Amino acid sequence: MIKKQSVLCIIPARGGSKGLKSKNIKKLDGKPLVNYSIEAAKRSKYIDQIIVSTDSKKIQNIVNKYEIYSPFLRPKKYAQNKSPTSDVIMHVFNWLSSQNSKVHDYFVLLEPSSPLTKAKEIDLALEQL
Repeated sequence: MIKKQSVLCIIPARGGSKGLKSKNIKKLDGKPLVNYSIEAAKRSKYIDQIIVSTDSKKIQNIVNKYEIYSPFLRPKKYAQNKSPTSDVIMHVFNWLSSQNSKVHDYFVLLEPSSPLTKAKEIDLALEQL
């Protein structure tokens, strides 16, 4: 929470990849690529909830081992090579709404393909927002 405002983190991690097969679970320095975004989100002072949106049962199983919420498998229409990220975000929002889940004031999008993102950078961005 930041200034009494709740923050949701969405990590879109689809199973397919045009350039590098299964890139989001490829190991980088001994860890699946998606883990770097998860770890940065977990270290953030302000992120209240993390949801990984994936179409892959394999990614979902990896994510759940780290006690991160991946409550559904994303429909294939939102997991295509040309699927807009905005559709993925709206799918998460609609799913949360259908669950009568808490409405967050802000959300952060962390891409698994950006493993160098640090928690302090996330926090600084939220502070500046």
